[in-house]
Amino acid sequence: MQNNESFRHELKYPIHYADYLGIRQRLRPVMRPDEYTAEDGRYLVRSVYFDNLKDDALREKMNGIAKREKFRLRYYNDDFSFIALEKKIKINSLCRKLDAKLTVQEYKALLQGDVSWMMGHSSELVKEFYCKLKGRQLRPRVLVSYLREPYVYAAGNVRVTFDSHIRSSLFHQCFLEKSAPDIGVAEAPGDMIMEVKFDAFLPEVIQTLLQTAGIRQQAYSKYSACRRFG
Repeated sequence: MQNNESFRHELKYPIHYADYLGIRQRLRPVMRPDEYTAEDGRYLVRSVYFDNLKDDALREKMNGIAKREKFRLRYYNDDFSFIALEKKIKINSLCRKLDAKLTVQEYKALLQGDVSWMMGHSSELVKEFYCKLKGRQLRPRVLVSYLREPYVYAAGNVRVTFDSHIRSSLFHQCFLEKSAPDIGVAEAPGDMIMEVKFDAFLPEVIQTLLQTAGIRQQAYSKYSACRRFG
């Protein structure tokens, strides 16, 4: 599977728990929960991010480079039956994501340094990643985990997510395990990230519901936050 959607707007807001409660209460009558959530309305996301030994992807983010890309492996709820290789392209506040499904055997081989299978893969994204693994000497650098609570709205293809319990693991040998030792990266208990994604426009009704005194858009990166620990 490869997602070739066009660029979308992506806005991020660090918020406190009290802000979350107020915004969620206003959103729920208008937006519906994502269909893939569990009974509590959330799901667990784990992503293994790749960078080189010079940390080019990290430095580009920290230096505010307008156009950049990152590669990651992603799975949900510690279920290895669906694993995706994702390439995220970012130009200022616009983003685009391409993805390709991997088998658990391919996932394990990649994290163990076996990339011989990649050039014969049916996905062009996997082949591109192989070239960049070799050319840029990319390596798995960090496992980022968090709980996501998503809401969707059809007009404008709007998606509002609340990401909490963001955690970082830097022990590469643990990336193949369903439960890896990790550490929380939030500066205060209850802090989370609200992300707002939409296509060409953000409907006025959603803009109004999101308005909250004291919060402001910031260029937040979970990858950067988790790399603070090594």
